[in-house]
Amino acid sequence: MDRDYPSTHGGNYDGGYRRQVGKRPVTDYGSSMVQWMRNRQPRYKGASKVEIERPSASYLANVLPPTARPQNPADAIPAKHLHSSLNKARHAVNVVRWTPEGRRLLTGSYSGEFTLWNGTAFNFETIMQAHDVAIRAATYSHNEDWLISACNDGVIKYWQPNFNNVKAIQAHHDPIRGISFSPNDTKFVTASDDASLKIFDFSGGVEESVLTGHNWDAKCVDWHPTKGLLVSGSKDHQVKLWDPRTGRCLTTMHGHKNTLAKTLFEPRRGQLLATCGRDQVARIFDLRMMRDICLLRGHEKEVSTLTWHPFHTCLLSTGGNDGSIYHYLLNEPNTPPNTATSIPPYDSPEPANAPAQTVYPAHRLQHAHDAPVWSLDWHPLGHILASGSNDRVTRFWTRARPGETECFNDRWHLGEAAAENQGAWNARAGRRSMREEEEMELEDEAEGLVDQTMPSKQAVLPGLPGLSLPSANNDGTSVGGAQKFPQGAGNLPPPPPFSLPGGIPGMDQARFAELLASGKLPPPPPPPPGQGLPPPPMLPPNFDFSKLPPGMLPPGFPPPPPPFGAAAGGLPGMGSNEGPGGGGAGVRRRGPLPSQQESLKEEQRKGKFRSVR
Repeated sequence: MDRDYPSTHGGNYDGGYRRQVGKRPVTDYGSSMVQWMRNRQPRYKGASKVEIERPSASYLANVLPPTARPQNPADAIPAKHLHSSLNKARHAVNVVRWTPEGRRLLTGSYSGEFTLWNGTAFNFETIMQAHDVAIRAATYSHNEDWLISACNDGVIKYWQPNFNNVKAIQAHHDPIRGISFSPNDTKFVTASDDASLKIFDFSGGVEESVLTGHNWDAKCVDWHPTKGLLVSGSKDHQVKLWDPRTGRCLTTMHGHKNTLAKTLFEPRRGQLLATCGRDQVARIFDLRMMRDICLLRGHEKEVSTLTWHPFHTCLLSTGGNDGSIYHYLLNEPNTPPNTATSIPPYDSPEPANAPAQTVYPAHRLQHAHDAPVWSLDWHPLGHILASGSNDRVTRFWTRARPGETECFNDRWHLGEAAAENQGAWNARAGRRSMREEEEMELEDEAEGLVDQTMPSKQAVLPGLPGLSLPSANNDGTSVGGAQKFPQGAGNLPPPPPFSLPGGIPGMDQARFAELLASGKLPPPPPPPPGQGLPPPPMLPPNFDFSKLPPGMLPPGFPPPPPPFGAAAGGLPGMGSNEGPGGGGAGVRRRGPLPSQQESLKEEQRKGKFRSVR
């Protein structure tokens, strides 16, 4: 269930400058899941007790998740645009992957960066440099404990869920185009531009076998969700099935007439195989018949990617090179008018020789992106579809609300010009909204990067961990910022008065005091035979160790630090009377923060924030 919450960002909250930002969409699936969990019952007992939805906004509370309606895949078609997310430094988005728990979306860009977007509010969370070159593939393990990514240099990296990189291996010397885990996560397979597939042992990162047979670049690969079966697509227009145990090619399918872009097994039952390529067609193969049963038409340009719905086995989404996203229902051909209707091979007298059924899109997002769509991925709950494109934008799509019809006549369906002619979209307001969204994303990214900044390592006082050495800052603070001291450290009592009960044997006390004041103490007498060194005498506060004779300290032994309560040269901010009335003893003082009003005036002098939005 999606909601719109207003978001405000302003400079001065005391009546000064305040900028009102448009609504930020928030999709919260908690109420839908709770509603379903409270009222669900076994299927043999009939339908759910929840009232059937009607085309009215009041039935928004009755929306159920896609998994609650396995017989209605049309309800899960994502026809509504939710949000467009973009980085400060924009690059083409090659990979989009939801984290296994569905809380965040991971994107891999052409610059080799990983970006995490919030899965509920779609705002920026964090960014990191994962690879040195473009990221081409990434996938999570089935046990949700590992992520592996591949780049243009042929390097594969292992990542933990907290994005700690634990290993990197040189798998290929050419770009890696596809990567997939085995059902038990002990192995993974890669496809590269060197026309080969390689199977690696995951725990050791060791190459086990090389599968050769393609005559050109291998563009995609997938491992069957439950069986020992591989599928790969190549630039030689061929789709091959492999046995990973022996490395033998089982069969070759010649349905496509151009380069393959994606091959993907159906994840739930594993009986169907979807492929797409540059021949503007996607095909569905039945592994039980070893032939294509559906021909997905409708794209006007090359089909660049596709993905299966996580729960509905007959719902398939494709992305094209023209930026369009089409959704197909395999059990509904949706034949256009004045077009001959075809039947599925299952209903023909000779299924093995019958032609494949032609299926047309059930829904079209003709203007979803402005450039080729490189990657699509469904949320684990199946209610949000994420898309990454060469236009450097990541977009989120979801189901329409009950009774909502405006989302079908927006710029994503009709285009900017047609939507503006119908009054469904305003170019000026759209540009302003896009600018506000960009500013919000920049603010989120700036705050996220500040939160990730690690403090610089400074020299510390010996024996006092966490306390940096004093610096020459004008505000009296240390380089590392304010430090926390033990409570009462600034109010330590003065040391006891100096006293030497016995003095030095054989010397007058007045003479000893005179020598002590001048700093010209004689060396101590040698100890009696058979006895150790006597304990060192007690010295007065602020004693100058530089006045000691050379023999008083061992060679190379540094003088001890000055007393803890010394005012000159002591710890910064530890004076005895720093606060008013002496009550601020032991409290670190920061420099004054700049006034927000002065900061606003300074920005206005630069020509910013002058017009009211």
